[in-house]
Amino acid sequence: MKKPSDILTLGSMLVLVALVVSGIAPFDRVTWWMEIAPVLIVFPALWFMWRGHQHFEFTQLVYVLICLHALVLIVGGKYSYARVPFGFWLQDLFGLIRNPYDKIGHFMQGFVPAMVAREWLLRREWVNGERVASFVGVCVALSVSLLYELLEWAAAEFLGQGADEFLGTQGDVWDTQSDMLFAWVGACVAVVLLGRWHNQQIRQMND
Repeated sequence: MKKPSDILTLGSMLVLVALVVSGIAPFDRVTWWMEIAPVLIVFPALWFMWRGHQHFEFTQLVYVLICLHALVLIVGGKYSYARVPFGFWLQDLFGLIRNPYDKIGHFMQGFVPAMVAREWLLRREWVNGERVASFVGVCVALSVSLLYELLEWAAAEFLGQGADEFLGTQGDVWDTQSDMLFAWVGACVAVVLLGRWHNQQIRQMND
């Protein structure tokens, strides 16, 4: 079985390759930078935590989820969320009126932060009990979604029409609300479906 640090190494290499490829003639360069910014912040932070004085590494599960989320962001930055080919395929398959890739991104925006927060809370013993950690993890994911929506609003005010690709609203006046709903659903699905598996990996890390 691979160590969590091995997963982080392999995932970082994959994400780096994806970043390079996505940076070759993206649909909109400003949008690309804005979408990949979290990736450029999170991965150096993960390595700093692993190599730092207060060594901390997440479980294999969480590292895999973080890498998957990064790839979702990178693809969204490459094409802009409203133009991702996979989203058009889903749109045709289910007869949707808009490209749903943006909702995949917001689902992951709840799914992954909930698991990251859940592990941090349990491993640092900031809460008492796995159920409490799951609940607080969902709350943290919703806070992340809220902050991101505020960031989108600030970008719209600062860039004007130039923020359209970053926002990816596709004409939906309820886009902000539905984005936060998908983040909440993603967070709830994560802690329900992966909670037991996550607990097992955390116990292995603590042994």
